[in-house]
Amino acid sequence: MTSTLTVPVRVAGIMEHPVEDNYECENNMEDDDSEEFEDANDFTVELDVKDMTLHRALEEAKQAIFYFFNNQFTEAKQLMSPYATVSVYHALGHAIFLFLEAILTVEPAAIRSASKALKDALVVCNRFRKKNTIGESIGKMVKKNRYEQYTEMEAHAELCHAECLLLKSMLTFMEDETLSSFIKAGIKIRSCFNSYKECQQILFKRQWENEETKLHFESGVKMGIGTFNLMISLLPSRIIKLLEFIGFSGHKDQGLSELIEGYQLNGIRQILCIMTLLGYNLIVMHVLSHRDGDTVICQEMLNKQLKKHPDGVWFLFFQGRLEFMKGNLNESIKYYTRSWKSQDLWPQFHHVCFWELLWVHCLKCEWREALKYSTILSEKSKWSKCLYMYQKAVIMIMMKDDLTFEEQLERDNLMRDVPKYKQRIAGKSLPMEKFAIKKSERYFSQKKLLILPVLELMFMWNLLKIMKNFSIAGDIITLIEAAETEVDSNLKPSKYDHDNKCLVYLLKGACLRHMGAPHQAIHYFEKVIGFQKEIVEDHYLVPYAIVELALVEWEQGHKEKAYLALEDAKKNYTSYSCESRLHFRIHTALSELKVELKKTKH
Repeated sequence: MTSTLTVPVRVAGIMEHPVEDNYECENNMEDDDSEEFEDANDFTVELDVKDMTLHRALEEAKQAIFYFFNNQFTEAKQLMSPYATVSVYHALGHAIFLFLEAILTVEPAAIRSASKALKDALVVCNRFRKKNTIGESIGKMVKKNRYEQYTEMEAHAELCHAECLLLKSMLTFMEDETLSSFIKAGIKIRSCFNSYKECQQILFKRQWENEETKLHFESGVKMGIGTFNLMISLLPSRIIKLLEFIGFSGHKDQGLSELIEGYQLNGIRQILCIMTLLGYNLIVMHVLSHRDGDTVICQEMLNKQLKKHPDGVWFLFFQGRLEFMKGNLNESIKYYTRSWKSQDLWPQFHHVCFWELLWVHCLKCEWREALKYSTILSEKSKWSKCLYMYQKAVIMIMMKDDLTFEEQLERDNLMRDVPKYKQRIAGKSLPMEKFAIKKSERYFSQKKLLILPVLELMFMWNLLKIMKNFSIAGDIITLIEAAETEVDSNLKPSKYDHDNKCLVYLLKGACLRHMGAPHQAIHYFEKVIGFQKEIVEDHYLVPYAIVELALVEWEQGHKEKAYLALEDAKKNYTSYSCESRLHFRIHTALSELKVELKKTKH
């Protein structure tokens, strides 16, 4: 990186067409993705790159990260863009900012820009990756790779290449909603996984003279290997078996260990390790597991990051999420509100905070406040209009007599419109959208009636975990008990009587489990299971009740009983609403339970 380059550059200073490179990389899967781009506004400038060393590139990348997490998004982008054609870290940084914009906006133009930037970044990475001779390539085929021969630049180029491939594979799902796009994404992820494994070998087997560049490289390897292990470990066992067959593997404990070590290193990817750990512990674990994430390490990380970035949108959001998990709902509202008010460049991030605020106010039974946020989401967010409209309608159902006549008409119109906005990805509907559509149809078939529909959604999102905080549980239990009296009195007979009863029993049992009343919880779960032949439509209630029952038995120390119940729900029930969601939870529970059973036997 010690020459002067002439490159075409956009008027805004952002590279559009990279310098052509004749080097063909064996892992580059981008040849089939070529696109046409307008370049009428291009002009040629000279960039003096003789001083753009690896050290300088890393320093500027660190500065861009500081800008980014301090909400200085424009400054971060401007620092990375000019050298995006000539530096692997500038190319990667520039692409990451466009990738995040695409993820948040879901705008086709933003997705195309991000995709183009990632392809350009791959070209830059390939220019600096190690080029094997014919003899070396043959040696590599028989698993003989001389990792000690990698230069520092080649090692970092390999790591940046792996990161570009990972982001490109994720973007592929958004670019093209066809089965072929999923296959292409799978190929890219496989290439990415192999690149990370190569990087791990380089880390261990190369002699590093410069401890600083090694530190930055090591943090990236730990971030990549840790994230892969963690995410693969979450998948249902049948998918894991398939992935292991084609060379993937995932171990949760190893993944967490790598990420924690990456967080403890002061490397350039430390922040990515932190974001992954926060996302896993505060969101993934909350939705997919019966256990809570590690709130202690999350608080430790957030304390440090909020000192460095007191108004950082991401860390304020995660602090809000942590307060939410602790049951500190008012504190949660404070941090979510600070998060969305801290920046306006990406208004789409506001929607993430509005989603959280909606549920916080639902848990507080503040329906009018919840309605405010659900209205914004249904009108402005592009993630799932179908689900957002259903959420708004069911919040209005919970408001009952507090609705005006116009709002009652709006509620009914929302329910009618829910099916119109169904999305299809790779030819399949989204499970939660299918669930919402079924319920909107049920609303009219039950003469404009649904029983506790917001609490049903809370159960699906695993939000009833918060019931362990008794100050929150009171109002929710009161609602459930009123509904229980209503369904048990059977004043308005309907063919859905048992569906409605079983829903109320499942919700009450789940709340009682979290509130520490196991015997009462078991009573309600067994009532649901006992009525399974009478259920007309909501067949999901039975396997979900069986899993809840298994978790109570486990908490009571009856591990064999719990194991049998989980296996029963996994193997003997199929074709019900949100089946894959429950299978993720079953897999997480069985994985932990098997470890405990093994320890007991030894």
